[in-house]
Amino acid sequence: MSTKHFFSDPSHLVTSALTSLTLTNPSLAVDLPNKIIYRRPSPSSQHSHRQITSIISGGGSGHEPSFSGLVGEGLLSAAVAGTIFASPSAEQVRTAIMGRVDDNDNNNNRDNKDGGGGVLVTVMNYTGDVLNFGMGVEKARAAGVRVEMVVVGDDVGVGRRKAGKVGRRGIAGTVLVHKISGALAAMGYGLSDVARVARLVAQNLVSVGASLEHVHVPGRGKQEEGLLGDGEVEIGMGIHNEAGSSREVVGLPELVGKMLKQMLDQEDEDRAFLRVNSNEVVLLVNNLGGVSVLEMGGILTEVVTQLEKTWNIRPVRILSGTYMTSLNGLGFSITLLNVVNTDLGGPSMVELLDYPCEAVGWSAPITKRTWEEKNTATREQDASNGGEVLPSGLKMDASAAQEALTRGLQSVVAAEPDITRYDTVVGDGDCGIGLKRGAEAILKHLQSHPLSGDAVVDLARIVPIVEREMDGTSGALYAIFLNALLAALRSQGQGEASAKVWASALKQSCDTLSRYTPARPGDRTLVDALYPFVDVLGQTGDVGQAAEAAQNAAEGTKGMKASLGRTVYIGGSGFEQVPDPGACGLAAFFLGLAGIKKVDEGWEKL
Repeated sequence: MSTKHFFSDPSHLVTSALTSLTLTNPSLAVDLPNKIIYRRPSPSSQHSHRQITSIISGGGSGHEPSFSGLVGEGLLSAAVAGTIFASPSAEQVRTAIMGRVDDNDNNNNRDNKDGGGGVLVTVMNYTGDVLNFGMGVEKARAAGVRVEMVVVGDDVGVGRRKAGKVGRRGIAGTVLVHKISGALAAMGYGLSDVARVARLVAQNLVSVGASLEHVHVPGRGKQEEGLLGDGEVEIGMGIHNEAGSSREVVGLPELVGKMLKQMLDQEDEDRAFLRVNSNEVVLLVNNLGGVSVLEMGGILTEVVTQLEKTWNIRPVRILSGTYMTSLNGLGFSITLLNVVNTDLGGPSMVELLDYPCEAVGWSAPITKRTWEEKNTATREQDASNGGEVLPSGLKMDASAAQEALTRGLQSVVAAEPDITRYDTVVGDGDCGIGLKRGAEAILKHLQSHPLSGDAVVDLARIVPIVEREMDGTSGALYAIFLNALLAALRSQGQGEASAKVWASALKQSCDTLSRYTPARPGDRTLVDALYPFVDVLGQTGDVGQAAEAAQNAAEGTKGMKASLGRTVYIGGSGFEQVPDPGACGLAAFFLGLAGIKKVDEGWEKL
């Protein structure tokens, strides 16, 4: 692993790299505070009423030219960048959707029921990306934007058994989804067609990677553990140094043979995600960043030769180059697209791949017309949340609600040492601190902004605090849930915010959350405490009984093997020693809210 870099500051590196795209492609602009690359509004589009579907993608930096290098005419409309190997925030995503792509200026894509306009958000299947992009999508939908989200998981390097509910990771096959959907949008197809075909492409992709080394992130210390030995190659390694399926000392022909078998062998039930039975197959051989052009040529020849000799596959299109990297990863990935009918009555997948585009990360050059336009237009307007929240008429006792909420938050703060201890055993030790930070921030807000008694207004003022102060996966989960709860409360109409009303809204929020995480009761997550609380509250209308159910369920996670989260990768027997920290933190909040605590085998008022 080489630890030498020209940049020691990773933040400066990311913004400098984003800026460079506006220098090599004059049609692009950059919003540096939000790390968004987007297409400049052209003079012709500003006077046109044609509604174009916009396509947004993004993720952690370090995978260039994905995603920012794929922004341009005929491909992506905008890309949102996080720090190196880390998801961008939901606020970055929302800003991109609502203020950095076409059709928003004149609200052409809002509440539009025909085929035109709208925004497609395409994201790779990583927990942080799915949650943060999903939260941004939900916030845009709540504001009236027509938006669809497609999650791509094409990596077969980790099979079904190990991947579990998380599913396949997204890797280089994602760029084919971008190219095909971008061409459809450029041809004038509406959001529903573009999203449907994007999902169809994703369903017909298989990919796998291999690398000779882990990569080193600029600004980090030298990694000493988990490095590959001399001559070893890791088959199935992910694009963030994630573990693959095996480490072996093999030559290139044997390596390619093993990789193709993982993608194509129908007898491998753990990896037979797709039967490649089309007469047309597209091959993409992708450089992970550190392989020489000379070696990439040799690798491509080996792949094409084995495809024909062993699998009787002769690709109709062959793409080879650098499309999705892992910084300077000394490896490559292979992707196969099974070409199927798009049912559009028009262009095929292959024709859409051939459709011209203008993006520095694709093979099409920047045109003379673009250089000569000398376009300097930008999109610097703020994508606002819509100002002050209007009263909803859904009323509650402000004083009692403030007292209960304060108790709940104080209970979370008091539980931090136990939660931190639990998370040190089964996680990375930050769960308790994150919950405490969020709780203390809301408590501080309540001191200067007491609850008004309008359930929607009060929750709307708290949601941004959670989004700002709570990070990581749990922060994204809470933010998605609370945004969904806000929308659900709005739909309840006017009147008393009774326990029945809250239970109904909470149930809707659970349903929304389930679209962004596969976590269900029994998976050892905060959901183990959430669902029992919501169910019992709906059945009884009693907050105390619901809180008791949540606490009992949280305690019941002790000994429960995790299906999701960092604990899955850590392994060990820690799950037998302590309950799930996230579930315990949420249960502590519910107990405080209800004004009770557990004493021996019973319950006592606080």
